[in-house]
Formats: sequence, C-alpha cells, structure tokens
Amino acid sequence: MSKTIPLSGTKNGVISVTKIDEPYGAGSGTVASIGISLAGNADEPEWKVHIPLDNLDEVIQALSELKK
Repeated sequence: MSKTIPLSGTKNGVISVTKIDEPYGAGSGTVASIGISLAGNADEPEWKVHIPLDNLDEVIQALSELKK
C-alpha cells in the first residue's frame, strides 16, 4: 500500500505514506513510513519517520486528538 498526498502550503510538496516490510533487515518488524518532500519527489523524501505497526493505532489516535 502506498499513497501520495499534496502537502498543504507548498507548490510541489508531497506527503508519502507506505508500508515497508523488514526495513532494517531480515526479521525486523514492518513499519509505516511517512515521508515529506518539498520538491515533490515521493521516492526520495527530505524527511521521513518509520512507525512500527504495533504503535500505529496509538499514533493515529494522538494525531486525531491534535485536530480537536
């Protein structure tokens, strides 16, 4: 699964969201990778974070609470 979202407030920026299996080698846990590219290159973001899938529900809840 992969999704690219336009980055609000920028001309070409994008947010990329993808699932990566074994990002740190064999046996490492699957992560959600969230990248930001101001240049619009979703394949080579300037910033990225990897969130273990075991933490994903809590992170989604925390992000949802920011909108309140």
